[in-house]
Amino acid sequence: MKNMCRTNNHTSLLPESCNGHQLNHCKTVSCVNFGSTDTEHYVLQRNNPNKPILVCRECGAFPPIINNHDVIAEVMRLKQQQNSGLPACSHPDCENFGLPVLTHRHLYHAFGFSGDRQRYRCKCCQATFVDRWSGFNAKNQTQQKLLAMLFTGYSVRDICRRLSLNPKSFYDQLSHIASRCRRQLAMFDARLCKHSAHLSLASDISELQPKSDNGVQWIASCEARSGYVLAQDINYQATDPDSRSEHHDPYTNGTRFMAPPAARLAIVPTPKPQALLARIDAIYREVMSRPNLEDPLSDKARLNYPTKGCLIRPQYTVYAHYIHLQEMLEDNEELAIYMPQEPLLRSACISVFRERVKNKTIHPVYVETDPDWEHGQTAGKIDIVLMGWWRDRWAFTRHGDISKGICHLGGEKDNEAKWLAIAHHDVITDYQQRFQDQFSQLINEPRRKLRPGGLLPLMDIYRAWHNLCHQDKSGLTPAQKVGLISAPLTLEQLLS
Repeated sequence: MKNMCRTNNHTSLLPESCNGHQLNHCKTVSCVNFGSTDTEHYVLQRNNPNKPILVCRECGAFPPIINNHDVIAEVMRLKQQQNSGLPACSHPDCENFGLPVLTHRHLYHAFGFSGDRQRYRCKCCQATFVDRWSGFNAKNQTQQKLLAMLFTGYSVRDICRRLSLNPKSFYDQLSHIASRCRRQLAMFDARLCKHSAHLSLASDISELQPKSDNGVQWIASCEARSGYVLAQDINYQATDPDSRSEHHDPYTNGTRFMAPPAARLAIVPTPKPQALLARIDAIYREVMSRPNLEDPLSDKARLNYPTKGCLIRPQYTVYAHYIHLQEMLEDNEELAIYMPQEPLLRSACISVFRERVKNKTIHPVYVETDPDWEHGQTAGKIDIVLMGWWRDRWAFTRHGDISKGICHLGGEKDNEAKWLAIAHHDVITDYQQRFQDQFSQLINEPRRKLRPGGLLPLMDIYRAWHNLCHQDKSGLTPAQKVGLISAPLTLEQLLS
């Protein structure tokens, strides 16, 4: 396709859809073209060949373009990573390929044992396989000690010395523990999604290693009332792809893989305003200055690209994250998603759930508060302010000098008091902060800053420990709060 300032070539206006997903459309909910994939409703602008954008003829919105094939490929990558080590059919031509037994029992027969481990047979291709984690864990005591020392701040060197392990054995044990944790979580995740017709989620995106500037972004979503973490993903792949691209071309498959970017001029950050309304307005201005408003990395002056593996453009991982949540929550009837003021989260959520947005069965909500705001307070006097280029309808309330603001991204009005009282994303933000505080020594290790792949098993372990073992001030774990278990799991039970 030729690079032109403007084109009406309808066959090349939108990137090709994939598996029924066309994520390029007007994302202004109040616009008549919202969710429309009719090319007559848009103009393609390519003033900058490296940054093509759609312009809605009705409202003038200009959402960046994304490659649908790469989003679906990223969904498959995340599923493969999350299901790694789980018992599933491994025949590549089988329709049950990669579907774990623990969440798809109707697709498999129990087929005897191999030693003390359960064997299964696929109903489709008749292939047999063994659940390697179903038998007795001979390393349970060693793994308990390893986790206890890891969670109490011991360095890898000290743990290896005390347990008589070499570094390779340490990381092998960590990978085995992570596989067992994924196995435990798979059952509880499926049960929560299946029996939650009405669910509230909280999402947030942050840097995995804030002091490294390596571009690894961490998106996580949890059940908002209990803090049960349902999904978490990062825009990093531990293996090197066939090719990478420095510039994002959404009309080329494989464009999600980032090449190390060229150096840019650093922009001196302006001091953040103290007042909540001013902070929100400043974020809108900052977002509009990004080369790609859906890519938090596009305006970074410096990026310490990992020496091993590959970065993935954050928008692809975030869109894939919400598609995975959509598949998990197929039985859900009413869903609320609370998030901080980040247009990437907004665009991905609205695009993936656009039919539910139209049907009013989902409530995406921006939430911003002053640090000392206490969750659960009833709203006082409510002020409505239209903000940003999109004229988003924000509702603000105050208690003394402490303020809170919400914006219902689905366009709902006249229910601001409810959302001001219940909407919050503190639980997922606190979860991410606790992980970074808990393992700061490992996260900030100089060598680890450019090799983040070693943190992947630790993230799976921490999610399982947080959901099933960690008790809050009331003595309950997140899994207890949502009724999945009656008592906290011990490390021995977690690793059995």
